[in-house]
Order: sequence, then structure tokens, then C-alpha cells
Amino acid sequence: MSTDESGPTGAALHRGPFRLGDKVQLTDPRGHLYTITLAEGATFHTHKGWFAHAELIGSSEGVVVRTSAGVEYLALRPLLADYVVSMPRGAAVVYPKDAAQIVGMADLFPGARVVEAGVGSGALSTYLLRAVGDQGSVHSVERRADFAEVARGNVEEWFGGPHPAWRVTVGDVEDVLNAEPPGSVDRVVLDMLAPWENVAAAGDALVPGGVLCCYVATTTQLSRLAEDVRTDGRWTEPRAWESMVRTWHLEGLAVRPDHRMVGHTGFLLTARRLADGVETPLRRRRPAKGAYPLDADGAPVRDEAVWSEEALGERAVPAKKVRRARRAVGRPPED
Repeated sequence: MSTDESGPTGAALHRGPFRLGDKVQLTDPRGHLYTITLAEGATFHTHKGWFAHAELIGSSEGVVVRTSAGVEYLALRPLLADYVVSMPRGAAVVYPKDAAQIVGMADLFPGARVVEAGVGSGALSTYLLRAVGDQGSVHSVERRADFAEVARGNVEEWFGGPHPAWRVTVGDVEDVLNAEPPGSVDRVVLDMLAPWENVAAAGDALVPGGVLCCYVATTTQLSRLAEDVRTDGRWTEPRAWESMVRTWHLEGLAVRPDHRMVGHTGFLLTARRLADGVETPLRRRRPAKGAYPLDADGAPVRDEAVWSEEALGERAVPAKKVRRARRAVGRPPED
């Protein structure tokens, strides 16, 4: 993507001195982070004193600013990883450790054509757009209009306006995939409760060699997804994994793992689309009969009551939280 000031670049891609409207990440001596947006006549206040935003405007990144109480803060523009974990949210965000895995293991590239389902608060969409660039395309599909509005606000806040490669549709991803010409999509990324329901549609839309990447929270979802990918018959043997990040304490000779870590957030599964008429040579044993509920024709039941947020132990997002997130991104609900 371009790094000049004429198009959507993202906060961390701006070069040069701080300007009005820039987001600035402040780090205090204890490592606590604060994010501010530079505004005319504004001030930053804490119990450790205050300083005027004007002291940063025109300064380079990496400077230190002192409050009225003499406390020093390091000032830098936030990275995308910093932004997504602090953005206003309705739905939970895909954390940077998983977004990085999706971008890398799904082999996102500049110019790629991507269909994404489950926009949530827009965190993953932002990573996908950064990867495909202005010449690619990301078609994001979200069932909930209120989530889509929060995502639009967050993505546009990061890029400084609408991204030329992004399109958001409120609806069902199966309908979107079925509307795509066969073989016109390079990557399909599904972050949803029952991604197996869209495996067939993804197979129709993907180019041979294209990648299906799914993000699920539980082992029951992962097992069902893997078996349905195999049953579809148009995919390489699915690969599944999770990533856990453990930071380290670095102070003199006291070098050891931190007591806290980002453990399980979700499982990732990838598979590649085979050429038409080709059957993958690697087959695995199927689970025993009765492992999943079947309908009268012997097909797995598409039962939203079985695969619901409550059944999978996930908390439903309160409407009040979504309304608050919409107001925070400048897209208040129309009451």
C-alpha cells in the first residue's frame, strides 16, 4: 500500500513528525500504555500530571514528553497489533497472534481476492486489507448489521478513510460465495460458529490451489469441520493447530518467562482446493456412526440449536456493549 498522505495508509504507516489527528501511543515508566488522538488545544491528564498535545505536534516519533509532575512518557505511533486490541468492540477481536498466523499460513499476498466471513469488530479485516493492498480485494460478510457498523468505523479509523479494496455485505456468506464466479476467489477465511456449512460454497468459489482458512474456538467445532472438509472431497488433507504466546521478563540476570501468557484463543484449520475431478490421495478413518447428529438422509444436521454460542460456552454479546462500541467509532445506532 502507498505510504504517502494521499490515500488510506494506516496510522502506523504515516511518516514524519506527529500531526493533528494522529494517534499516539504513550508509554509510562512502568510500561503502561495510553493512546491519544492529537487535537488542537487538547491536553493529556493522569494522576501523574498533564501536558498539552501541542508539545508533540511537529515532533518525531520516539520522543519523550514530560508531564507537569516531571513523569516521562515515550511517544510513538501505535502498531496495528496495538490498535486492534484497544479498538472499540462489539464482538471479540481476532488477536494479533492469530491474525498473523492467518496472514502467513493462508499465504495472503498483494492483489489476492479474499472472501471473509464473520467481521466482528474489524480486527482481522484490517490485517487482510494490509496484506492484499490496494490492488487486491477483501469482501467481508457479517450477519449482524450492528457488528458491521462497528467494523467499518474501526477499519476506516485505522486507514484514515474507506479502503479501496474493501467491501462489506450484511447477509449470509453462502449466498455471497455462490454469487462469485467459479474459481474467482484466491482465499476464503471463515470466523464463525459453523464454518462447515460453507465448505461446499467455498470449494465452488475458490481457484484450484486456493486456500480455505477457518478459525474456531472449540475442539468439537474443529472435529466437525475437519470431517466435513474430508467428506466434501475437493480438498487436501486439512491441517489444524493453535498458537500460544508466552512473553519473557528481561531484567539483568532475571531472565524468565512472564507469569501471565496469552494461551488458547482459537484453533486454525487450513485446506487447499484441488483441481476439478481430482481426489486427494490421503484419506483418514471416519468417526463412528452417531458421532454427529444426522438427518433422515444420513447427512449431518444443520441445527443452529446444536451449534449455538450458548452450546459452545461462548457469551452472547450484550446489545448495550455493541451500542457503546458504535458510538465510540462514530456510527451511533439509529434509535
